Amino acid sequence: MDYVTTNDGVEIFYKDWGPKSAPPIMFHHGWPLSADDWDTQMLFFLAHGYRVIAHDRRGHGRSSQVSDGHDMNHYAADAAAVVEHLDLRNIVHIGHSTGGGEAAHYVARHGQPQGRTAKLVIVGAVPPVMVKSEKNPGGLPIEVFDELRKMLAGNRSQFYVDFPTGPFYSFNRPGKMPILSVIQNWWRQGMMGSAKAHYDGIKAFSETDFTEDLKIISVPSYVVHGDDDQIVPIADSAPLSAKLLKNSTLKIYPGFPHGMLTTHADVVNPDLLAFIKG
Repeated sequence: MDYVTTNDGVEIFYKDWGPKSAPPIMFHHGWPLSADDWDTQMLFFLAHGYRVIAHDRRGHGRSSQVSDGHDMNHYAADAAAVVEHLDLRNIVHIGHSTGGGEAAHYVARHGQPQGRTAKLVIVGAVPPVMVKSEKNPGGLPIEVFDELRKMLAGNRSQFYVDFPTGPFYSFNRPGKMPILSVIQNWWRQGMMGSAKAHYDGIKAFSETDFTEDLKIISVPSYVVHGDDDQIVPIADSAPLSAKLLKNSTLKIYPGFPHGMLTTHADVVNPDLLAFIKG
């Protein structure tokens, strides 16, 4: 198993598949999952000649279950540790949900200044900022995130069944049939991680303001969202992010859920490939 140790002593697990000479794509997973959530994409891009890398965020998956550092600054620095350990260059970064915020923060603060980033893709991502405030009146009330914390602290295992069974993949919509294996895989990934990291991570993904990061980023960027995303509502996310980015393309999929990378991989993966090759 492959690990890199960060400057503050955290062991970050990563996967690195494909020829070292192939163009690299690095994937950033959503909350509270792991690098395994990218398996379908990693196999797809591997088959198309890419080197694919994905890591488990600190406190998630197989990475160290440390008490502290569950914030975007540390998340981005941990991603940078993997990139620098592997000496990756001309990377395409793809982030989903919380991972979209992590990827944007990494590119703005590390990847672009170091000249290591080729392109950025954010899918169903949390930027610019999720929580409602005076500066962000269209955001979600803090009570929404307080309820997530309450459910996690009360019975994390049950919460990690209910969340993917319901809104994450839009299995709660009329006529939608829940896919048991998808729900079980979501639960498996979630329960691998630390309850403390997941609890603290709610603040990180909901309250971090990525506006300045997005303004800094000038590499070609692809902003992807489903208009039935019940986790990160589209109205206050993708169109605003696309507007803030200097060089962006916005793609909205009618009826697609937050977890579209799993439920609609057959549609989304070729579109990601077209952007990366373009």
